[in-house]
Amino acid sequence: MSRLAAYLGPNISLSDFLLTPEQGLYQQSLSPSSLQYARPSADGFGFGWYYKHAPQRYIRECPIWHDHNLGTLAATMHSPLWLANVHNAGDSQAEISLMNTQPFHDNLLLFMHHGFVENFSKNLKLACHEYLSNVIAAEMRGNSEAEYLFAMLRQRMQDPDHIGIEAALQDILSTLEISLRDISSMLNIIVSDGDKIYAARHATNRECPPLYYTTDDSQFPGGKLVATEPLTDSDNWQMIPEHHLLVLDNNNSVRITRL
Repeated sequence: MSRLAAYLGPNISLSDFLLTPEQGLYQQSLSPSSLQYARPSADGFGFGWYYKHAPQRYIRECPIWHDHNLGTLAATMHSPLWLANVHNAGDSQAEISLMNTQPFHDNLLLFMHHGFVENFSKNLKLACHEYLSNVIAAEMRGNSEAEYLFAMLRQRMQDPDHIGIEAALQDILSTLEISLRDISSMLNIIVSDGDKIYAARHATNRECPPLYYTTDDSQFPGGKLVATEPLTDSDNWQMIPEHHLLVLDNNNSVRITRL
């Protein structure tokens, strides 16, 4: 499964977000600690940011520690918003490929998923294809749970009632509760529109995987972060409650609502 992190706040370098924290994603990819499936994440990585209000991403199929240009690149890139993932394919039915490497994006959103759906090819694919329009389905390139969940979110936001990200996330997770009524799944999601970060901690028929946040970490002054494992040893990291959605913005507000 993927390990995820997101940052919103004053401009910082990619290096300060991804590489230098003592428990950052780079270190977690080699020696994860707090997740149930604590294996090295060697099956690709990616990060996303916004340039002129448009989402951008950099993705690789190799382990993050095998990208020998990343250190130089990361030191020169600065952004007020970052999303990143390191991936361990584990027992996933999805192939290891660039098409399945997160974060995913369209012309507005950056999207990441941490988790799995039991017997994904039978259960989630069927539920999604009943939900998706032919246009959205035809635009899909990968075959992972994350790709299908992102397609569902895009579909819901393109429906005629034009609901926002928060309501769309609530809706697709409610739909999956019904479709996966007897199926085990882990559905932690982080998504951004460039202004806010939305983080859902959710699961069906099992305990929710951890998802942490902080708005007060001395290593990230003025910043807000979400991650599957804390990026620092600060005591200010808090767990998002199970089956809840966290919304972070630049107005120093933190909002948590039940899914």
